Amino acid sequence: MKYIKRIKKLTSNIIAIIGFVNKSYEGVYNSAAVIYNNQIKYVYNKQFLSNCSFFDEERYFKRGNENFAFKIADILVEINISDDIFHMVNIEIPPANSSGVELLINISASPYHTEKIKERINILSKIAIKNNVNIACLNMVGGQDEMVFDGNSLIINNKGKVLAHAKPFAEDIMIYDFKISRLKSSLSTNKERHDKKEAKLSENHRSLYVIDLKYCPKNKSNIEEYNYQISIKNNSSKIKNQPSCLEEEILGALILGTRDYVRKNKFKEVVIALSGGIDSALTVAIATLALGRDNVNTVMMPSLYTSPESIRDSEDLCRNLSINFITVPIWPIYESYLKSLTSILKDNEIDITKENIQARIRGNIIMAFSNEYNWLVLATGNKSELSVGYCTLYGDMAGGFSPIKDVYKTMVYRISKFINKKYSNLIPENIITKVPSAELKPDQKDEDKLPPYEILDPILKAYLEDNLDYHLIIKKGFEEKIVRNVINMVDSSEYKRRQSSPGIKITPPAPSGKDRRYPITNSYKL
Repeated sequence: MKYIKRIKKLTSNIIAIIGFVNKSYEGVYNSAAVIYNNQIKYVYNKQFLSNCSFFDEERYFKRGNENFAFKIADILVEINISDDIFHMVNIEIPPANSSGVELLINISASPYHTEKIKERINILSKIAIKNNVNIACLNMVGGQDEMVFDGNSLIINNKGKVLAHAKPFAEDIMIYDFKISRLKSSLSTNKERHDKKEAKLSENHRSLYVIDLKYCPKNKSNIEEYNYQISIKNNSSKIKNQPSCLEEEILGALILGTRDYVRKNKFKEVVIALSGGIDSALTVAIATLALGRDNVNTVMMPSLYTSPESIRDSEDLCRNLSINFITVPIWPIYESYLKSLTSILKDNEIDITKENIQARIRGNIIMAFSNEYNWLVLATGNKSELSVGYCTLYGDMAGGFSPIKDVYKTMVYRISKFINKKYSNLIPENIITKVPSAELKPDQKDEDKLPPYEILDPILKAYLEDNLDYHLIIKKGFEEKIVRNVINMVDSSEYKRRQSSPGIKITPPAPSGKDRRYPITNSYKL
């Protein structure tokens, strides 16, 4: 409310539509204020509250029950918030009348997930055509915890055509001028105000109250030729700066989400544990693109089982990116652990205990750098490994933020190849082509414990995103034993995911965080 009051003072000659939390005697609402001539002319309260995934609006907000439009000269403009517009695709609205709405402005905080940009355009186009109305959809941009808001504000005409498109994953100012023809909108109006308790939005009735702001352009004699401006710099080229492919789209989300998480939590620099593998290489590349090379530090912690090529590849990566490279061997510390634990270790074989000791030594070292220099640790685990528990609690899972936490291993490779194509081979080719390995014992490979990622990832997607059960996944052509093992690994690793650091959400339902509500304690297994 303090900032609403400050904004009011700046609206002598403009109309400002501002989203805010509105508290009245009836309750708290998710609202939009229409401010003009230093006054709040009207407040719209959101009607369809978001109550899924990260959103819990029904816990905090009451539902609004009124629609309204305001006049700019003779043009009727309606506003609504976020999900309100998407419900319009299913609502049957009464036939058009002569005083219908010609421009619908939607202010939104719509979070990104893979191909969300295309999905949003398709839905808004259907709504514009069905209701015969021009739409300006203003979307938030920036990262907040796991969510990334992609921007991509749009103007779509009543024929469903995109007229202008703001930048993705970046702040932008877009001004678009157009003449609004006399439409017969399907958004019907009702100038008579009903009692709030009786006013309802239903599938067959939609009251719309009209507020006349008595606004007209300075050149009053030329009103009919005036081009109404919708402010949501790219006027000459309507649609620019859109991602060229899915890999670029996802990379944009990862860069923005990483930058905002680091900056908004008051960190300047980050530190990443290098392994010589593809996951840490991609994480380092994302951090450098997000924060700049002077703010990215890396630590290589080789053991006796770390191959010379992994050390060389890590050095080459940091040289390509011009970032800080530090080496801290863990072998002396590991020997000290083994000596201290002689009485409890069963034998000299390198088992899961000894593998995890190495990973946890690295976790301690990387957190020591964090404490000493106030560097935020970026964990490097991907979605495939985290989903099946192929990671070490308090070891490689140590960190404050996980940029690629929701990125499948196969997509990790695709994005890495895209980065090399766009930025002239930042990631050494050998990192991309060599067989994945944790290098915690001799000749170790990921496929010793996991199916090939080309098989694992589609099974994970079917189970975690498409919500298919065991039998339906098998019907897609996967081997029964592999499907059973993957599902059991996913379900039994819930306790690990609960303790992992937050990471950027890029798929509709993510396997960790607030999307997956699965109990840790569950004795059922396939």
